[in-house]
Amino acid sequence: MSQKIAITGMGIISSIGNNVEENFISLQSGKHGISDIEMFETRHAGAIKTGEIKLSNEELVQQLQLDEDNNVTRTSLLGMIAAKEAVESAGISDINGYRTGLISSTSVGGMDITEKYFYSYEDFPEKQKYIDAHDAGNSSLAIAGYLGLKGMVSTISTACSSAANAIMMGAKLIKNGVLDRVIVGGTDSLSKFTLNGFNTLMILTDSYNTPFDNNRKGLNLGEAAAFLVLESEEMVKKENKKVLAYLSGYGNANDAHHQTASSENGQGAFLAMQQALKISGVEKEHIDYINVHGTATPNNDLSEGIAMIRIFGENQVPEFSSTKAFTGHTLAAAAGIEAVFSILAMQNSVIFPNLNFKTKMEEFDLTPVTELKEKNINHVLSNSFGFGGNCSTLIFSKS
Repeated sequence: MSQKIAITGMGIISSIGNNVEENFISLQSGKHGISDIEMFETRHAGAIKTGEIKLSNEELVQQLQLDEDNNVTRTSLLGMIAAKEAVESAGISDINGYRTGLISSTSVGGMDITEKYFYSYEDFPEKQKYIDAHDAGNSSLAIAGYLGLKGMVSTISTACSSAANAIMMGAKLIKNGVLDRVIVGGTDSLSKFTLNGFNTLMILTDSYNTPFDNNRKGLNLGEAAAFLVLESEEMVKKENKKVLAYLSGYGNANDAHHQTASSENGQGAFLAMQQALKISGVEKEHIDYINVHGTATPNNDLSEGIAMIRIFGENQVPEFSSTKAFTGHTLAAAAGIEAVFSILAMQNSVIFPNLNFKTKMEEFDLTPVTELKEKNINHVLSNSFGFGGNCSTLIFSKS
């Protein structure tokens, strides 16, 4: 049960890049992907900014070399691109050569297809076949089918902590001898449903999101997909695999406080970080960088900041930043893309900046890293907190 979980591959597509290399270049140069909405019709176009991937579904289909007559959801298409890159990055030529699974996650699912055909389901019964695409598991099966994977496929949907929980579940399956390697992560596309829903909650900003700033107004939604390949130590040795990093710790907790808000004392976040540190065996003093959840909503940043102070102590919180000012909040994909960013930070000995920060929050003395900073990083703690109080923490280590 104490064996390390190796990360041998990773793939990503987001508003700041269509692969790992492009995302890293944007993070290094401070190039964000928050812009006006262009890729789907909404009355909010021009008024609300998002982290949109500027590729149409048709362009994604061509890139994936799929049948042009298909009607695959955008969530599935993004997931296919990221999962394919992760598998290729891991040097896997025969995906069914070992016991291999896929644990994918999503919150939006096939909402884009549902929106497209919703008003024609009753009048045109032949359109009802598209209802199947609405289900969250549909995207996981589509990704597995595209990869040719015949092994275990499962789906997790715990809102914004989904991908973290997928990564955690994959690690547990390996540790318990169920699988040899697992493709884990998440994918979510933008949709009118999501945009209108978050707008109704009144937690969207009318400009660019400003994580951990005293004058933060709310989040920018984004779309993305990211996957990691997790493998057992035995597999790494057997195949002489290159290891990008290790998943050394993980934790999940629920503060059972509110449907959409975090507790005032950050209890869920505190318990998740505490558990992840315990499982990793890493002393809290050895955490070099925290990729915070940092949604730039008044409630989340305050709750997360309090939780970090509770864990690490006043004036002892490690250097931290939120990368959501680059990509927007990508919901179920967030923990996946931030896992990739955490690994890139370790590999390149750099902390990516918390963009748009100006004024320290009045409730505590915490200031994020605001400029690209060189630093030797051995351990990264990454937080992801979802609606319903579902809080998850991952710890990535060099060795």
